[in-house]
Amino acid sequence: MKKPTSAPRGKAPAKNRRKTREDLNQEARDRKREKKHRGHTPGSRASGGADASSSKKQQQQKDPRIGSKKPIALGVTDAPVTKKQHKPQSEKPMLSPQAELDMLETDERLDALLERLEEGETLNAEEQSWVDAKLDRIDELMQQLGLSYDDDEEEDEDDGKEDMMRLLKGGN
Repeated sequence: MKKPTSAPRGKAPAKNRRKTREDLNQEARDRKREKKHRGHTPGSRASGGADASSSKKQQQQKDPRIGSKKPIALGVTDAPVTKKQHKPQSEKPMLSPQAELDMLETDERLDALLERLEEGETLNAEEQSWVDAKLDRIDELMQQLGLSYDDDEEEDEDDGKEDMMRLLKGGN
């Protein structure tokens, strides 16, 4: 029989010896100590972390306070401070009465609702109140301008009377 040849195989792993309880505990303490020191330094969130170290000069020059730097008098002052009261601006600019009257007369919604009323339809309460308000405003504007609905009719009647008088007198 042949003898087995013993070839050098490099270093064979040494037999693992069993660790004692003390060794295991010590390794666990070391692992815990390493784990405890992981992460960012305390306060790194507030100070800006590693990026803040490069720009420390800029931060020192900048005033860290936020808000107005205007000095405020603390204590009793001689003159009482009055705040300016702003007038609430109306939604639409003020128009001349003639322009507002023209705008109301050309209002498409008002015309449509008045046509519905002439046809005999009944409007709901909201539409009816809107129409009444607009017609009241038209009356007010016409009174301000010295106009009336009857002006045109009276002129027609006056012209008719004058024509009749001419005919009766026999004039051309």
